[in-house]
Amino acid sequence: MLTFSLQSGSNGNCIYVEVGDVRLLFDAGVSGCQCAHRMDEHGRDIRDVTALILSHEHDDHVRCAGILQRKFGIPIHVTRPTWKAIRLQLGIVRDVQYFQAGGRLEFGRVIVHTIRTPHDAVDGCGFIVEHEGKRLGILTDLGHPFTALQRLFGELDAAYLESNFDPEMLAAGPYPPHLKARIRGDHGHLSNVDAGELTARHRSRRLRWVMLSHLSEQNNTPQLALKTFRGIVGRTFPADVAGRYAASRIMRL
Repeated sequence: MLTFSLQSGSNGNCIYVEVGDVRLLFDAGVSGCQCAHRMDEHGRDIRDVTALILSHEHDDHVRCAGILQRKFGIPIHVTRPTWKAIRLQLGIVRDVQYFQAGGRLEFGRVIVHTIRTPHDAVDGCGFIVEHEGKRLGILTDLGHPFTALQRLFGELDAAYLESNFDPEMLAAGPYPPHLKARIRGDHGHLSNVDAGELTARHRSRRLRWVMLSHLSEQNNTPQLALKTFRGIVGRTFPADVAGRYAASRIMRL
């Protein structure tokens, strides 16, 4: 299994996962041209993508889903409540397939487990991609470190993990009080501290790496996210940050 992030943050999210001839995109907050270009940088053709799987209805995760379906013929996989929330904004879409949050999708021998999240979305999901015993977590927009997440984290070989904000930067930043409360509340986002503590407390020996993801531009920095994570988990544990404006390096497991 190999994977890379095409982009991660409130300006747009998209993650690529490849297992043999199964090629999956998770979320579609990046333009069709940028998706194609960033995949090409890693020697991948967007026209080979098997499926586009959407986590929830927020604009930074779905805004370009219609374009990707029409331009490249990629089937969209989505829950019915999420589709109902986004269908009018995506334009004409000819290939939509539905799954239930908490269920699973199968693409040959690749299984995508879907996990309900308490993020403030109509039917939000996280994902675990499984193949031949290897399990990759795609875990952003989580709300808080809920019990099922803690249990599942110990079964992962690698993860994209939300590390959205630094609590001190958020408190001192320009956001209005209601938005600050939403971000740090149970239906908002994981902080740098949350990401570090979740990993330190619940990882098993099988966990090979973590890619910190969905960083806030206003309330975080890549350097601070990594420093906080390493201060909690340990400096030798392999960790990196998914960027806001470029594809990440290829990661394998």
